[in-house]
Amino acid sequence: MTTSATHEAIDAVWRIESARLIAGLARLVHDVGLAEELAQDALVAALEQWPDSGVPKNPGAWLMAVSKRRAIDLFRRNERLRDKVAELARDLDAQPTEPDPQSIGDDLLRLVFVSCHPVLSTEARVALTLRLLGGLTTEEIARAFLVPAPTIAQRIVRAKRTLSSKGVPFEVPGSDELGPRLASVLEVIYLVFNEGYSATAGQDWMRPELCAEALRLGRVLAELVPKEPEVHGLVGLMEIQASRTRARTGPDGAPVLLLDQDRGRWDHVLIRRGLAALQRAQDCGGPLGPYWLQGSIAACHAQARTAEETDWERIAALYGLLAEVSPSPIVELNRAVAVGMARGPAAGLALVDELADVPALHNYHLLPSVRGDLLAKLGRDEEARREFTRAAGLTSNERERAFLLARAGDPVD
Repeated sequence: MTTSATHEAIDAVWRIESARLIAGLARLVHDVGLAEELAQDALVAALEQWPDSGVPKNPGAWLMAVSKRRAIDLFRRNERLRDKVAELARDLDAQPTEPDPQSIGDDLLRLVFVSCHPVLSTEARVALTLRLLGGLTTEEIARAFLVPAPTIAQRIVRAKRTLSSKGVPFEVPGSDELGPRLASVLEVIYLVFNEGYSATAGQDWMRPELCAEALRLGRVLAELVPKEPEVHGLVGLMEIQASRTRARTGPDGAPVLLLDQDRGRWDHVLIRRGLAALQRAQDCGGPLGPYWLQGSIAACHAQARTAEETDWERIAALYGLLAEVSPSPIVELNRAVAVGMARGPAAGLALVDELADVPALHNYHLLPSVRGDLLAKLGRDEEARREFTRAAGLTSNERERAFLLARAGDPVD
């Protein structure tokens, strides 16, 4: 195998094994930052040795063994941690050739909850999760979110420092804490997905690689906590939304709205997986939460063979339930869209106008965009143009701005 081919293999191994490796090390050293440093040391060793020796049969076990030896060397320099040396040495001697799947799952679940701990800011949780669980480099995360690499690096460093200073334990929260902590995890995963699905800034309408990473994390989490319905609800929602990826842009990269998409280009394998995940959530029993409700709304679109067959009354009803479970102005705006489709644009416009003075929506570009669409359907063209122009001025995404300005030029289309 050539050196370049070996480096490609190492990169692939790192993407697959890094989260398990860091999770296993964090359980032993009780420090996420140190665990990542040890894992990176093992990666450097692989880059130095594997081009000559070849990729080992079990690269994950090789990386773990090297990391633990590095940890032993490190702790031997500190006499106060002599007991930790003995613990690590015993663990290294007892390390099986094939890691215990249950142990890997437990370690990964601990790492998920630590990376998404509420003690961290939302931005820090996202960056740390993509770094530790996604195996993405600082530069890759920075490119995905269109921020300078040093900014992401600082977020990650601060996050690890905060976890250490706050003494956040490397453990799965108890039953009394599980709900709020799981909500934080799901929020991070969905934030990553949404940034990929509808990029907030830049030249691209979507960043599919972020959608794929969020979906991968969601699927992993669903296997780690199979009895949590909202986890399956989120996976179902993301599967169905991701199914539209190919149809969401035209040949020139311009956005294509949901009702105008070629449904033949939707990925029906992902749709089936999404519907199965939603059913799995129901089978768990108990109350169904906001992700399941949003997934059910997505399912209404996915199950309609044509845009005209969409069950807008059911969608409006589901948004009504969502507003009760998770009230927000954005949910109400989406409900207004559904009502406008089910009962006519005048009914939808009346609901939108009730949201005009909500502070949270003052700079939200979709409020004037939705209002412009409803006005255009009512033949109030000049008002519609003004709303589309205002919406274009509020978005930071260049594709979306161009799309809205085009609508301002011809709002009836």
